[in-house]
Amino acid sequence: MRQYLLSVYQPDGEPPPPEVLAPIMADLGVLAEEMKAAGAWVFSVGLRPASSATVVRYRDGEALLTDGPFTEGKEHLGGFTVINAPDLDAALEWGARMSRAATLPVEVRPLA
Repeated sequence: MRQYLLSVYQPDGEPPPPEVLAPIMADLGVLAEEMKAAGAWVFSVGLRPASSATVVRYRDGEALLTDGPFTEGKEHLGGFTVINAPDLDAALEWGARMSRAATLPVEVRPLA
């Protein structure tokens, strides 16, 4: 079985209020349990806001540190899940279910 990365992209800014976020998180919890029961789930993690990132670039023998995300954009990587899937079609089905539960875009990419 191949492993796939399901990356969740969320808009920059404050998270939704608890009354909006709570049902989304509950749906994601149900989906994670379904992935575990199917033997697909490897691990999941959420990330702190992009503003908490530090970018490290190595140039001319020095590490240069820059606060904030690597790229400017209206969305950022909010978290990800690694799954096992027999093929891309199966991984895309999990990605579609995750996008529906999260109400956000999900990128599906095979791991090397």
